[in-house]
Amino acid sequence: MHFWGVRGSLPAPVAPSRVKSKISAIVEQITPADLTDAESREKFLSGLPPWLFGTAGGNSACVSLDFNVPDECIVFDCGSGIRELGMAHTGENRKISRYHIFLSHFHWDHIHGLPFFGPGYNPSMKLDFYSPAPELEKFLGGQMVSPYFPINFSAMRCAKTFHILEKNISIGGCNINFKRMNHPGGSYAYRVSEGNKRFIYSTDTELTAGDFQETDENAAFFMNADLLVIDCQYTIGEAVNRNNWGHSAFSLAVDFTAKWGIKHMVMFHHDPSSDDFKLYGLLQSAKWYLESKNIKGIELSLAYEGLEITI
Repeated sequence: MHFWGVRGSLPAPVAPSRVKSKISAIVEQITPADLTDAESREKFLSGLPPWLFGTAGGNSACVSLDFNVPDECIVFDCGSGIRELGMAHTGENRKISRYHIFLSHFHWDHIHGLPFFGPGYNPSMKLDFYSPAPELEKFLGGQMVSPYFPINFSAMRCAKTFHILEKNISIGGCNINFKRMNHPGGSYAYRVSEGNKRFIYSTDTELTAGDFQETDENAAFFMNADLLVIDCQYTIGEAVNRNNWGHSAFSLAVDFTAKWGIKHMVMFHHDPSSDDFKLYGLLQSAKWYLESKNIKGIELSLAYEGLEITI
């Protein structure tokens, strides 16, 4: 699994003052011993906190999943990160001939990268789109009309197929099912099972009491997943003030992960106003929350562009 876009929407451009503050914080920590040779410099750099050493990234939601068909790829959402996905695969030795693209919903930050997805303009490429929404093709093509975009959807000369999901499907040995989650206008979570491995993608989700109920539907979808990518946009205080905005507090997501025996939770769909310092602070707070509740056996990660996870 590879993360290409992790934000709720595109943040404002990084201000020079933020870059300068990062550099200043790094310089303040350097000692003469850190500069004696290449090894000492590398040791110093490796000891920097992640919010200083790198960045979570600013592209909107896109996650890809490799499976046992080497020339095909499963993709979740078409935020601006899908442009990075297309560029990366263009430069790889591995040749992709088909993308299976699952849409959680059609808010702009989850589809606006599609017009910039290079492989879509390759006549030999196959793009399969999936959603329970009957107007799937209309929704995707609707953003590529004048005056919003200079070319229309037909300019993407790949072979496009639109699958309206009514039941679970199978792709190359992966069983994929879906569940409607709480978000304005609706948003769908997807569960992928391959053998005994189970992965859930649940962006743009405002968790409710119903998601914790021990129903057969909930248990079948969530129970004992190996990896959960879930909306953790807010602190609990922010979530209280933004009720019905369609996003979750990280602490509620931790409770949800523990409730369903999920092994690894990835904090996803970052607020565009949150800088790296805050994001990694949220990760630390989530770890402290786990410890305070004496919850064992859960791994926590922060989604960032370039993150790869093997299940």
